[in-house]
Amino acid sequence: MLSMRLRLCDLQKPEWRPQGGRWVNGKSWIEPANVPTLAMEINDDQAPRVRVRVRECKRDDADFITVVMEPGEARVSAGVFGTAPLFLVEKGGELHASWDLAALQPHLRADRLVPRVVARTLTRQHRYTSETLFEGVYRLTERASATFTASGLGLRYPEPAEHVLEPRSLRPGVDPLAALDDLLTGVIRDAPTVTGCVGVELSGGADSGNVVLAIKAARFPQVHSFGLLVGGNTGMQQRERRRAFVEHCGFRDTPVPAMQHPPFCPGGVRALRKPHDPAGAFYQEAFDVVREQAFARRCEVIFTGSGGDEINAHHSRTDVELPAPEPVPWLGPKTVRALAEVNDHLAPIPVLPVPTLMAFGMHNPGFLRAGVWPVSPLVHPRIVRFMEQLPHDYKRGKALFRERIRRAGLPESVAAPAEPENFLAVLEKGLRTYGLPVLDDMLKESVLVDLGYVDGKALGQARKEADTALTVPDLLCDLLALEVGLRSLM
Repeated sequence: MLSMRLRLCDLQKPEWRPQGGRWVNGKSWIEPANVPTLAMEINDDQAPRVRVRVRECKRDDADFITVVMEPGEARVSAGVFGTAPLFLVEKGGELHASWDLAALQPHLRADRLVPRVVARTLTRQHRYTSETLFEGVYRLTERASATFTASGLGLRYPEPAEHVLEPRSLRPGVDPLAALDDLLTGVIRDAPTVTGCVGVELSGGADSGNVVLAIKAARFPQVHSFGLLVGGNTGMQQRERRRAFVEHCGFRDTPVPAMQHPPFCPGGVRALRKPHDPAGAFYQEAFDVVREQAFARRCEVIFTGSGGDEINAHHSRTDVELPAPEPVPWLGPKTVRALAEVNDHLAPIPVLPVPTLMAFGMHNPGFLRAGVWPVSPLVHPRIVRFMEQLPHDYKRGKALFRERIRRAGLPESVAAPAEPENFLAVLEKGLRTYGLPVLDDMLKESVLVDLGYVDGKALGQARKEADTALTVPDLLCDLLALEVGLRSLM
């Protein structure tokens, strides 16, 4: 949620002053993301020690990044939410940082990658860690801190977060649905909006459905709903569910046909080779359209349904076994060797669910780029803790979420659809129509092949098989997105 350049020599004489939206001291500067819901606080009462904090406004339990500077040292720390992770790199006695990885482009080297991170990306074994694809470039994970001195940059993980290990029994007379309703509405009502103009991602599923019901109860002056529509028969059912929610809540709705904006489509960030994070989301092109629409309607905040699957999952935090990864036939020798290290250097257990935090890193920078602040109320710490304590019968199949939709008066086809929406047809169109030509180009010249991360011959065989296959292997999307993203930063 901030960008900055710090020079140790400037910290010797702190003379910070506002200048064009930044705070400047010599050639050092700190700037919040250009989002109206963020505030930057400066405390220099204890000079030469200066503290700068960028945080959500209007919230006591706000997300934040804090920078504490004194002669010879700067310390950066993050809150528990991880809404927009900060990327850090130290070069030549200077600390550069930004929520936007592409903003650090001058310091990124496509020929200096971290093999185990490449292996995680190509095999879809993503992990929450301070490591990024690029050597010397780090992510400040939730509750973590970084220290910048003449010796360089050091990162420190926090202690593992405490969680409820097993569900608990309900007290007699307790209505868990009413408790969830109060919690969710309260979290949404506390959102850091100034004008009260908000947006919500409405897919038509149980997660976004529960969010929109709470938004209605929170009574914002103006609410816009946005949704990516999938095609085919599934898309028709999704359209009906969305229409039911929109009419029930009285929102101003903007549907976006996802099939018109599939991965690698013309006019999208990847086709235009705009500098972007190679680890971006599959459907970045479609979500970019949603973000542009939200900004055009002057939404300060956009609520998402992220995390609904995670908080409804039944698992043991003391005995977790990840599923075996799908075989990837085109891995090169460097990637194969690095597979033994995919679980090295991981961040400790966070407050929020790990998959949600990783999704934030892929999706949320795009919202900040559009000038909109994303809020995911389902994974607010208060709701995470409530759901951890809830007996599993209320979470199995999202039973409590679905019952809340029924109790709102919406039909069973909305509360428990027989065929939930998915984006597989959108992915197939993107790969078949636009991805395979990218692969043809990659077979001629490739960063990943040249560096030994991908086997060119095996990739060529996969290309031949894709022509006659009923569907293009979706793991090719991970490969192509990584290749195109690396090229965009070169």
